[in-house]
Amino acid sequence: MEEEIKAEFKRSGFALDDEEEILKKCLTFCINYNLKSSDLVSSWEVYYLNRQLDESTVRNAEMDGFLLHLQNEQKEAVVKEEPNLYIYSSKDVDMILNYDEEDMKEEIPGTPTDKYLKLNSEPFDSTPKSYGNGYSSGKPSKLVTPFGRRTDKFVVKFNINSLPVVENNDVEHDHGNLEDEIIKRAPPCKKCSLMIHRLGPEPGCRFMYDRIEDRFNALENRIRKHATVLCASGLYEEPMDPTVASQRNIFAVGMICCDGEGRLNEKSIMLQSSVEHSGGRNVRLELHNLSQFSIFPGQIVGIEGQNPSGHCLIASKLVDSVPLSAIAAVNQHPTKKQALDLVVESTDSSYVQKEISALIASGPFTTTDNLFFEPLTELLAYASRKLPQLLVLMGPFVDSEHPEIKKGAVDRSFDELFSQEILRRLQEHVEYAGSDVRVILVPSIRDAQHDFVFPQPAFDIHLPNLKHQVKVGCCTVDILKQMSGEEMSRNPTDGTPSDRMSRLANHIISQRSFYPLYPPAEDIPLDSSLAPEALDITSIPDILILPSDVKYFIKVLTLGEGEEQRKCICINPGRLAKGEGGGTFAELNYQGSPDKMKASIIGI
Repeated sequence: MEEEIKAEFKRSGFALDDEEEILKKCLTFCINYNLKSSDLVSSWEVYYLNRQLDESTVRNAEMDGFLLHLQNEQKEAVVKEEPNLYIYSSKDVDMILNYDEEDMKEEIPGTPTDKYLKLNSEPFDSTPKSYGNGYSSGKPSKLVTPFGRRTDKFVVKFNINSLPVVENNDVEHDHGNLEDEIIKRAPPCKKCSLMIHRLGPEPGCRFMYDRIEDRFNALENRIRKHATVLCASGLYEEPMDPTVASQRNIFAVGMICCDGEGRLNEKSIMLQSSVEHSGGRNVRLELHNLSQFSIFPGQIVGIEGQNPSGHCLIASKLVDSVPLSAIAAVNQHPTKKQALDLVVESTDSSYVQKEISALIASGPFTTTDNLFFEPLTELLAYASRKLPQLLVLMGPFVDSEHPEIKKGAVDRSFDELFSQEILRRLQEHVEYAGSDVRVILVPSIRDAQHDFVFPQPAFDIHLPNLKHQVKVGCCTVDILKQMSGEEMSRNPTDGTPSDRMSRLANHIISQRSFYPLYPPAEDIPLDSSLAPEALDITSIPDILILPSDVKYFIKVLTLGEGEEQRKCICINPGRLAKGEGGGTFAELNYQGSPDKMKASIIGI
C-alpha cells in the first residue's frame, strides 16, 4: 500500500522529503483511521492549504500536525453521524469545575441581574445579553465563556506596511493602548460616500426557476465575451473550431471541463468551445508541451495549438487572462451586486484617490457554544476606538451551520435574531461613531434569515449616487477553498516558487467572474436565471475581499505587463469566530495605491 500512497501523492503534484519515514507514517494513518490512499492525500491537501505551505513537498516535520488534522476530521465525522453526541474537551471540564452550587440548579430565564451585568465590564470584553424574556443561548449563565477567557486579545497576526514612517507614527502609537479600561474616542474620520453598482436579483425575487437553457446561455455568453475581448486585443487571430482536424496552428477559445466525474488530471482535460465556432462540441486537450499552467473546471482559456487527428488538440500556448487594453474596447455593463464601489466625494476632475480606512470582518459573528455574539461586540468596541471610515461586515450573520440553530433550540425567529443581535448593535455603534461612519453588510448563503440562492439579493440599503474613486469587490462564497480543491497546475521546471493563494485570486480577476468554477460545488445554490451577469467583474477592483476558511492573508496581486500593469490588494480576513474561540479580522489604511497602504490581520 505504500506504493499506492506514493503514487497518489505524485499524481497530486507532491514530492516526498524523507520518503521511507513519511510512507511508514502514512501507512499507519491509513490503518488506524481506515483510510484509502486517495482519502489520505485529499486530507493532506486540505492540511496543506490551511497551513499555507509554500512548496509542494511533504516533509516529515509536518506529520505530527497532519496527524492532529486527521484526528479532528475523524471527530467531526463522528459528530456529523451522531448529532446528539457531544465530545468533551478540557474547556468543558474547566467550566463545570467553575460552577457554583446554585448554578447547577434549573433557573427560570428572566431579566439579567446586576451581578450578571457587572461581569466583564472591561471595554474590550463582551458580555452576554438578553432581550425580552430569554437569554441568547436559551439559558442564563453566570460563567465566563471560553471566548471571554482568551488572553491574546487584538494581537496583530500579519502586517503589510508601505506607508511612510512619518505618516504612520499615530497609528503605531494607537496600537499600544488596546487594553485601556476607558476607550478614548478617536478624532472624527473624514466622511466617505458609497455607490453600489449591481444588476443582481432584487429583494423578494423568486428563485429556483432556472432552466437548462438559462445555464447554457450563461456559459455560452462567458465564452463569447472572452473570445470577443481576445480578438479585440489584436494579439490573437479569429477563434476557430478546435474539433476540426488541421495540420496548421489554430487559435481557439473555450471552457475547461473534465471528461467524467472526479478531479481533473492530464488525461481528462476537455475544451468546450462556443456554439458559434464548434456547435458546443468539446475536444480532448493535451498540455504536455507546456512548461507551466494552472487550470480548473469552468475556466475560460485561449489555446494555440494543432489538432492533426481531429480528436485531440495539442496546445503550444495557453492564454488564461484577458489583456487589460482590450477591456476598454468592449462595451460591458457596470460591476454588479457582489462588487461594491466605495467612493470618496470630490468636485475636482484631477482628484487623486484619498485615504480610506476600513475594518473588514467575515462571519460567523458568534462562537459555536452560544449565541451571545461576543466577537461582534468586541469588534464594534474596537471600531468605536478606531473610528474607521468603512466597516465592512460579510455574512453569515445568523449562521445556519451554528449548532443551536441546526438543533432548533432558539426561541426566536431568525429575523428577530438578526434584528436584535446584529442590527441593534450596529445601530448603537453608528449612533456613537456619528454619521460619517459607513457600515456595509454583505449577505452569505449560510445566512438563515436570508434567501438561499446564489447570486443573492442584497440587503435593503439606500445609498447616494455619487461618482466613485476606490473600487472594492467582495464575494462571501468561499470560492478560494472550492477552486483549490479543483485546480490542476504544473510548476516551472526551474524551481521558481509559486504562491498558490495569489494564483487562485488572480484566476478570479482574469476570468472576470466572482464565481468562475463550473460545475459549482454541491452546496452552492447557483441560479443562472437570476441576473446572469450579476457575478461579472468588468473592471479590476482596487481592493478584492475574499473571505475563506483557508488561512488569512493579505496579498498584492500584479496584473498585466509593462505599461498596462495594474495592482490589486486581495484580502482574506479569516473568520471572526472559530469554534468556541475568537478568529481574525482585517484593518486597512489605503492611500490611493497598494504602494501606499497599511494592512493588518488582527486576532479578535
